[in-house]
Amino acid sequence: MTGGARRTVVTGVGVVAPGGTNREAFWKLLTAGQTATRRITFFDPADFRSQIAAECDFDPKAAGLTPQEIYRNDRFVQFALAAADEAVAQSGLDFVSGHGVDHDAVAVSMGSAVGATTRLEDEYAVVSDHGRNWLVDQRYGSSFLYQALVPSALATEVACRYRAHGPAAVVSTGCTSGLDAVGYGHQLIVDGDADVVIAGATDAPISPISMACFDAIRATSARNDDAGHASRPFDATRDGFVMGEGAAVLILEEAEHARRRGAEVLCEIRGFANRCNAYHMTGLRPDGVEMAEAINAALAEARIDPTQIGYVNAHGSGTIQNDRHETAAFKRSLGNHAYRVPVSSIKSMVGHSLGAIGAIEVAACVQSIRHGVVPPTANYEHSDPECDLDYVPRQAREHRVDVALSVGSGFGGFQSAILLTKPGWGL
Repeated sequence: MTGGARRTVVTGVGVVAPGGTNREAFWKLLTAGQTATRRITFFDPADFRSQIAAECDFDPKAAGLTPQEIYRNDRFVQFALAAADEAVAQSGLDFVSGHGVDHDAVAVSMGSAVGATTRLEDEYAVVSDHGRNWLVDQRYGSSFLYQALVPSALATEVACRYRAHGPAAVVSTGCTSGLDAVGYGHQLIVDGDADVVIAGATDAPISPISMACFDAIRATSARNDDAGHASRPFDATRDGFVMGEGAAVLILEEAEHARRRGAEVLCEIRGFANRCNAYHMTGLRPDGVEMAEAINAALAEARIDPTQIGYVNAHGSGTIQNDRHETAAFKRSLGNHAYRVPVSSIKSMVGHSLGAIGAIEVAACVQSIRHGVVPPTANYEHSDPECDLDYVPRQAREHRVDVALSVGSGFGGFQSAILLTKPGWGL
């Protein structure tokens, strides 16, 4: 690993998302303003308040996973492996032969909010005979049941796949897990603890227990008769988020390391910060102070003026309090520029995949910077006086993006912000 001032660049991106189970299909969906939300097909949702979700049409075998990998891993790990393969392929790093790769300098930073919830629920149904037995019969449990219990299995699988011998961790901070995992990976590079970090997040929470959890707090949309238009961030008629699933993985590299091997640099990570409001498990103060503090800290690290931001990828969950909270945060941190910069939420199209969505949104920002296009907020039709910014309604917009800000807000009071720029911008 090299010394001196260190910068973090992105050299590969991989995505598994609803409506687009690879990077290009995902971007095509976003720029078309299409939605991937529908009635749940994974189980019968008739008894649930919210019966809709954004499901991935994912075939692990077609994604290149072996029968053994499919058997031992929950769906959320399968997503991560597929996304990582795509990101590694774009980066040009050769982890198989090891040529030009110092495996001791390769780290893994993955995020997940709920881990192997789907596998655990399925396994419990088997060992308890669908809940009939309080004392479960372990003989019927999978030999990989323990691997489903511990979220660290995610980092282990990714590390083993690419022989990453550096630091490996799973970040679980609710809905900011993806942003925080990428931010942690960035910090590993800046601190000199790694030259390459496989960073991202994944979640597969569309299961009865997960849907019941969010039904209980009425956080999800009950617009079951119009699934395609149910996710409507910042719209005056919004009634909650639509559950989603998916993964995104980025290859982060120290800038000089990427330059020496002639890698194509997609963008640069210039600043990251997170905060906790220490206020309420699910509640948010309407003034947006905590998110604004995270944005300001990320701007300070990046040494970027707020007026230089060309696009804001909002958390935009579609809950009344979140959209109001972050609108206030943008005004507080960006000043009058908040009214001029385009702001959008891709959750309107791919739903809210809990811990994964932050990484998926960072992937969208990378594409936005590269292509000069801002994805829209689909389904935005009715203005809300408390949400009065430019939310790029319904249609993508050609717009030069030299600097992109992506933010996240999670239950538990977590607030995170990350800044990405064009390669070499402002240096």
